[in-house]
Amino acid sequence: MCGLSVFVSSRPQAGAPDPDTIAAFSAALETMHHRGPDDTVVEYADGIAFGFKRLAIIDREGSPQPVHYPADSGRWTVVCNGEIYNYRQLRDELIRSNGASFTTDGDAEVLAAALHYWGAGALPRLRGMFAFVAYDHWTGTLHAARDPFGIKPLYLLETMDGLFLASERKALAPFSGNAAAALDTDALAHYLSFQFVPDPLTLHKQVRRVPPGHRLTWTPGGGVRQERYFRPSLRPLHRPADEAHEHIQWALRDSVRAHLRADVPVGAFLSSGIDSTAIVALARQEVPNLRVFTAAFEEDGYSELAVAQDTAGRLGVELIPAPITEDDVILQLPRIVHLLDDPMGDPSLIPLYFVARTASRYVTVALSGEGSDELFGGYTIYREPMSLAGISCLPAVMQRGLRGLSHVMPEGMRGRSFLERGTTPIEERYYGNARIFSPAEKAEIMRFTAEPHTAVTAHLYAETADVDDPASMQYVDLHTWLPGDILAKADRMSMAHSLELRVPFLDPAVYAAAAGLPTGMKLPAHQRTTKAALREAMRGIVPESVRDRPKLGFPTPTRVWLKGSIGDWIGGLLADSGAGHLLDLRYAGQLLADHRAGLADNSRKVWAVAMFCLWHAIEIERTINPAPSDVYRPRLRHGAPLGHVTAA
Repeated sequence: MCGLSVFVSSRPQAGAPDPDTIAAFSAALETMHHRGPDDTVVEYADGIAFGFKRLAIIDREGSPQPVHYPADSGRWTVVCNGEIYNYRQLRDELIRSNGASFTTDGDAEVLAAALHYWGAGALPRLRGMFAFVAYDHWTGTLHAARDPFGIKPLYLLETMDGLFLASERKALAPFSGNAAAALDTDALAHYLSFQFVPDPLTLHKQVRRVPPGHRLTWTPGGGVRQERYFRPSLRPLHRPADEAHEHIQWALRDSVRAHLRADVPVGAFLSSGIDSTAIVALARQEVPNLRVFTAAFEEDGYSELAVAQDTAGRLGVELIPAPITEDDVILQLPRIVHLLDDPMGDPSLIPLYFVARTASRYVTVALSGEGSDELFGGYTIYREPMSLAGISCLPAVMQRGLRGLSHVMPEGMRGRSFLERGTTPIEERYYGNARIFSPAEKAEIMRFTAEPHTAVTAHLYAETADVDDPASMQYVDLHTWLPGDILAKADRMSMAHSLELRVPFLDPAVYAAAAGLPTGMKLPAHQRTTKAALREAMRGIVPESVRDRPKLGFPTPTRVWLKGSIGDWIGGLLADSGAGHLLDLRYAGQLLADHRAGLADNSRKVWAVAMFCLWHAIEIERTINPAPSDVYRPRLRHGAPLGHVTAA
C-alpha cells in the first residue's frame, strides 16, 4: 500500500523537468507521506518524473519502486499502489510461458512483466486492489488503470505542460491552479444528494478520478483515452441453493486466505454484524493469534463493543477497543476532512479513523468487510420495491392521481410518503444508499443551479433495464456508493495511519459467487432479513448469535453529538463560514437549531453541510489548520534520481 505521483511532459524529449518543477513535485509527494513512510523515491528522466511513497508489506527489504522492466532495457517504468494477491501464480506463468526473468520477489515487478508480455490483457488476470501507472519509453505512451471495484484511488490532471497522476488530489494541488476559481458546482450539487462526490468528478473542475474498472492511455498530443475493462453484472443464474451457498463459502474462504499473505503483522476490524464476523472467523482459522479492533463510543446505544467482545470471545481472538470521545472528534475532524481531499458527509468514517489509528499500533495490515452489502444485498432499502409493489403496479393514470393526492396531504401525515414513493419511478426515487437532500431541499439551500442527480445514475438504470428493481439498486450502489463512499473512506482513514486495509469480499471469486444470485436468495420474500445467501453460507462458521443480527456497521452518534459540544462547534463553523455564496447557511443554521430543539432529526443534513464548510475553510479559505498536534510523522528516506533510459 503506497502513494504514487507521476508527471509526463507534453513535449517529447523535453529533457529532465526543471528544478522548480521537481522541487514542487517532491514537496507535493510529501503531502502523502502517511501512505508510505517506509521509503521515498523521486526519479526523473526525459520529460517524466515518478514519485513513490512505500509502505512495505511484501518483500520488505527488496522490491523498491519505481520498477524498471526488463532489467536489460528498462522499457517500462511502473509504480503501483495496492497488492496483487496472485502475483506468485502470475510470476510462475510468465516464467513458464514467456521466459520472463525477475530480480525481486514482489508483486510490482510481476505487474511490470505482465504489462510487457500481455499488454492490456494482463488486467483481467490480476487478483487484488491496485492503481498503477506505467510508462513505455519505447513508444512514449503512458498507461494507467484502477482495480475493478475502485478499492484504490487514482486522480488525473491534464494541463498544457502534460499529464499528472497521483493517489491523492492534494498531491496535484501545486499544478492545478486556483482551487476557489475551479470549484465544480455540479460536483457540489451531487455531494448534497449523495453525501460524497461521485466518480469521476472532484470539487476541482480540472482534476478527475479514473473510474473503477477503467484503463487509460496518454501520448503527447493525443490526450487521454479511457476504456472500461470490467463491468459488474448482476444477472441471476439458475442453480440449486446448496450449490450457491457452497460456492460462496469456498470463494470467501479462499479470498481471506489470499488476503492474509503479508510479511508484516495482520489483524482485522470487527463490528457487530455478519460481514466482519465472517472475515474474522475465517482468518482466525489461518492465524490463531489474530488481533481484532472495534470502536467504543461513550454514548449509550451506539457502542458495538459489548457485542464485539462477545463475538471475539466465541471466536477465540483478542479484541482491542478504540475509545472515541467528543473531544477526540473535534480535535481530529480537520485532519480527517483534509485527508479526504473532497468532503464526505458519512459520519461513519470517524469511528473508522479511530479504529485504524488503534490498529496501526499493533499491525500493518487489517482485513475488513467492505463490499458485502453491495454484492449480497445487505441494505434494507433494497426491499422497498417489494413493499411498494401494490401501488407501483397500478395503471399510470391511477398512479398520477395518487401522486397528486400525496402532494396535498400534510407533511408527516401517515401514508403520504408511501403514496409519493410508490408512484415515483425508481429511476427518480432511488439514487443511492444515502440520499441526503431531496431535489426540492437542494433548491432551498443551493445558491447556484446545477445538473440533477439523475445525470449520475441515468446510464446505470439504462444498463440494467433487463433486471428487477432490487438488482438495479445494487448496481447503482456498486458504481456510486461503493467506490465513492465505502471504499474512499476505507482507503483514506486507514492510510492516514499507514495501515493497509484489505477487503476480501471484493475479490473476483467472491464477486462471481454473488453476481449470479437471484434476488429471492438475497432478499427472500418470506423473511425480513438481508444477505440471506451469505448468512446461510456462513452457517457453522459464524456464531448463531451473529448470523442473523441486523447490520449496524460502526454506528455513529451524530444526532447526539449535534446537541452537545460538537453541535456548538458546528454552529460556530456555519456562522463563520465563507461558503455563504454557495449555500444558504442561514437555512442550514435553522436545520441545526430545529435538531437541537428536538423538532426534527436533521443530523444527516446538518453534518453534510458542516463537512463541506469545514472543507471550504481548510482548502479554500485557509482559515483552519488541518494538522492536529498529535499526528505521528514517521521517518523519511530519499531515493536518487534516475538517469536516461533507452529503447531497444
